[in-house]
Amino acid sequence: MDYGCYAPAVVFRSIFEKYGVPISMEEARLPMGAHKKVHIRKISEIPEVRERWKAKHGKYPDEHDVENMFRDFIPEQMKVLADYADLIPGTLETVSEIRKRGLKIGSTTGYLKDMMALLKKEAAKRGYEPDSSVCAEDVHEGRPAPWMCVRNAEMLGVYPLKNIVKVDDTVPGILEGVNAGMWTIGLAKTGNEMGLNEEEVTKLEKENPVLYKQKLEAAYKRMYDAGADYVVDGIADVVKVIDDINHKN
Repeated sequence: MDYGCYAPAVVFRSIFEKYGVPISMEEARLPMGAHKKVHIRKISEIPEVRERWKAKHGKYPDEHDVENMFRDFIPEQMKVLADYADLIPGTLETVSEIRKRGLKIGSTTGYLKDMMALLKKEAAKRGYEPDSSVCAEDVHEGRPAPWMCVRNAEMLGVYPLKNIVKVDDTVPGILEGVNAGMWTIGLAKTGNEMGLNEEEVTKLEKENPVLYKQKLEAAYKRMYDAGADYVVDGIADVVKVIDDINHKN
């Protein structure tokens, strides 16, 4: 869901703006995939953001500020989630093909339970329902720690963990799979690392193919640098990778 990972990014920008400290879309995206409170904390730790905060408030941001922003973030995120809930092209076809192979599907997320409950309803309306779902607040520590993956494995009854494939469109999500000892597939074009929605991607590829190629190659590199076993453009390309992994096993 949410081609380009826009739903959290726009709200993070809005919340920091509310506190008089504008942040760029790149700064808002940097920790994408983490628990949302952790995400806010990590944005507040970016040196340039810290200096802007100090210039505005006379001090560096602290945990009290993080708590206040997180409190304000929750209702704002809930308001807009459904606006970004469309499935990424190829999702339903890929899920169908994966399930034909007898595989189960679990999800992990940095969203809170109420947010994920809303998104699961929106996904079901569009024809997608995972077999299990784990949120960061369900475990001791979210991404890049492996515990959401481990909890999914338990709920799905699948082991050893090396027989599971973790697919993600964020660097912390790839690290989550790496730390769980799973195969990992990065989605470079349709998620946070490219950072553009489908319309923006299409426009950039048409109007500035050189920049498009540079941004896509950079997204691939970040995924591989995080330890991804494979990197592809998007979910529509995952089935062929699953088949390759099965062949290797």
